[in-house]
Amino acid sequence: MTYKYYYKTPDGFSDLLMTSDGEYLTGLWFEGSRGLSKNFADYEEKLLSVFEDTVEWLDIYFSGKNPDFIPKYKIENLTDFRREVIDMLLEIPFGETKTYGEIAKVIAKKRGMAKMSSRAVGGAVGWNPICIIIPCHRVVGANSSLTGYGGGINNKVALLRHENNDMSKFTIPKKGTAL
Repeated sequence: MTYKYYYKTPDGFSDLLMTSDGEYLTGLWFEGSRGLSKNFADYEEKLLSVFEDTVEWLDIYFSGKNPDFIPKYKIENLTDFRREVIDMLLEIPFGETKTYGEIAKVIAKKRGMAKMSSRAVGGAVGWNPICIIIPCHRVVGANSSLTGYGGGINNKVALLRHENNDMSKFTIPKKGTAL
């Protein structure tokens, strides 16, 4: 059985949809996210304990604090490379950002490689099915462009502002896939 639950976000953000297999959080998306084409009509809407944990995490986060726990989650089809990228995302502190290139350099070094494609990292970041908790919004382009956010550029900007980032150092694309 698969489950869903909705979270009403504060003003400035799209609401969130979370999914579970009954034990683990398996997805967390802003409503209207790019790539969220799956039909959740057959999912049972039910407040499971993992959803209660996720709601608690989100309540803490949206109150301006950094939660000190992560709800139990499971990600299907997780390759070793995607796991490395997810682990790097989880290390980016609240209120800070990293570039795709910085993440690529760290992973390349860990793997003993001369270099790694930042586009490959971008693909893994964009694949992340659990937004905010696994903070893909904290990854920016090398030129500080707020690009590549499936949850929508408005949500990415709102999240970075919420975390008290200096928004003057970022550029917001006027057209393209980030919007």
